[in-house]
Amino acid sequence: MSGSGDPYSRIDYRRLIAWPERLRREEPFLREVLGSGPNGRLLDLGCGTGEHSRFLASSGFEVTGVDSSAAMLAAAREGAPEGNPRFVEGDLREIGTLVGEGFGAALCLGNTAPHLTEPASLRRFLGGLASRLLSGAPFLLQVLNYDRIFEKDERALPVNVRTDGEGAVVFLRLMDPRADGTVVFNPTSLRWRPGAEPPVSVMASRNVLLRGYRRAELAAAIVSAGFAEPSVLGGMRHEAWSPESTDTVFVAVRRPVPAG
Repeated sequence: MSGSGDPYSRIDYRRLIAWPERLRREEPFLREVLGSGPNGRLLDLGCGTGEHSRFLASSGFEVTGVDSSAAMLAAAREGAPEGNPRFVEGDLREIGTLVGEGFGAALCLGNTAPHLTEPASLRRFLGGLASRLLSGAPFLLQVLNYDRIFEKDERALPVNVRTDGEGAVVFLRLMDPRADGTVVFNPTSLRWRPGAEPPVSVMASRNVLLRGYRRAELAAAIVSAGFAEPSVLGGMRHEAWSPESTDTVFVAVRRPVPAG
């Protein structure tokens, strides 16, 4: 999708996330999990602007990044080395036909899985993914801890402020958790110029419908798709999961595919 149909066409995640610090923080865990696979071919699902894809390619993986946002992929391709990573535009529900077989690992980070707002769509994605992975391939899935978000009726994630040549950009992520398990997510970027009139103006804001998948829902879907019972963590520093964790992180391994 692109243009007005692309909910992230005006949200500059590359500028609004401290990527060098994030990648340094996550690197040991990513190398440990993804490097345990049967080969170095890697799927980055919901790759966005490609920071993880480029980092992992520079670390020796052969990376294919997949995303439905044309705007995100255009940013991902800027300055990327030719051939690795490569980027594919498409719906994750179609991952079983978007890419070939034989991948040795996969990751799906951030708010990617919650964009699959119907449980049947999640199951289709996970089943298609399993068909692309070799036996023994690890799958790393990270989402926000929606158990906590629903229990506490949380309405926002921490504010992110980044400076640039025009002042500062404030990145808000507002949430409206609903009784049916969906969440209306409002990624919003503001231009902040202290002392100016007005001091704050809206640069971009969107309504994005998500499904706030809880820990038990995701674990069951992962197993039913063909993965072994996943390990569950509260973050990518091996933090134990608890109802108070910031994130829910799954590490699952593709079960052996029956012969014939």
